[in-house]
Amino acid sequence: MSDVKKVVLAYSGGLDTSVILKWLQETYHCEVVTFTADIGQGEEVEPARAKAEAMGIKEIYIEDLREEFARDYVYPMFRANALYEGEYRLGTSIARPLIAKRLVEIAKATGADAISHGATGKGNDQVRFELGAYALMPDVKIIAPWREWDLLSREKLMKYAEEHGIPVDFAKQSKKSPYSMDANLLHISYEGDLLEDPWSEPEEEGMWRWTVSPEKAPDQPTYVELTFEQGDIVAIDGQPMSPATVMEHLNKVGGANGIGRDDLVENRYVGMKSRGCYETPAGAIMLKAHRAMESLTLDREAMHLKDELMPRYAKLIYNGYWWSPERKMLQVAIDESQKVVNGVVRMKLYKGNVIIAGRKSETDSLFDEKIATFEDDAGAYDQKDAGGFIKLNALRLRIGAKRGR
Repeated sequence: MSDVKKVVLAYSGGLDTSVILKWLQETYHCEVVTFTADIGQGEEVEPARAKAEAMGIKEIYIEDLREEFARDYVYPMFRANALYEGEYRLGTSIARPLIAKRLVEIAKATGADAISHGATGKGNDQVRFELGAYALMPDVKIIAPWREWDLLSREKLMKYAEEHGIPVDFAKQSKKSPYSMDANLLHISYEGDLLEDPWSEPEEEGMWRWTVSPEKAPDQPTYVELTFEQGDIVAIDGQPMSPATVMEHLNKVGGANGIGRDDLVENRYVGMKSRGCYETPAGAIMLKAHRAMESLTLDREAMHLKDELMPRYAKLIYNGYWWSPERKMLQVAIDESQKVVNGVVRMKLYKGNVIIAGRKSETDSLFDEKIATFEDDAGAYDQKDAGGFIKLNALRLRIGAKRGR
């Protein structure tokens, strides 16, 4: 432990990371640098500065990373239509590579030889943080307190904080939600408490933060038009917006219409199954709209190949391999496919439903009305050609049938 001179801690200012800060000072006798990121969690991050200063911290980093998060992580991921196990929109997973990158960059800038995080030894986040850090700084030392200490309950953490004079708002902590939550621009997640029973229905009033229930959503639908350029949403209702602004707007309008609630049981990378609930209003709208835009502009086989690659791509992100060679290679292929994904999608948002109300592309649509029509196509498509096409494709089936296969 004595070989650690300085450590960069991913610090929120809450109970867990405040205890970790003090524990690092006492256990490793090292200098601590704190890093607090605003990635759209909806809470003030600046108060973390005063808390860190009260604990004697000299080097404090507080950064607004919302645009970088949306532009360089969420948008590239959604070009792939990424869903883990067919449902999870990877809200927590995609934030970890950015935090790991900044931890390493700050470590290099401050001369630190270690980084630390507050992820537990049971979850995925420890893997994501550490794989990212090792990929970017191979010789970095990583301190994961939850794998070292015996403060394995909320009560023990509170007692440690009291005994060591750690500035934690105990009144606020006592009123804290019983759920373990993580929030950013893409989602807010809930785990623990009654959700540990997969049969229990989530409580309607005491848990959800961003969305109204579909039953209480407006009786009139809301329409939005999303403009795509090379697979990315660049404007809403004709108004140009930055990636983070797009997501903030869609979270607001989607949440007001009861959109984006998910209740999932997923397979963690460490081997256990975990039940979690998620609110992803912007994510639900963006993914549905993106697929609609691709349906009009992407070649059939390019689209199908993307769909085959997507589960592997999503699994890489979920398991923490954002910085891996294989994810980067897949990203190049995905981004190449998006050059033609340009146009506008009209969305109808109604009581928890995301409905495609129209799509158009003036420059890249592959939809040919003259060929697709059920009316007279004036010779644009010779229907007689289909007979030979079918017989050739049926040849192996006919031969097999004659052999009794």
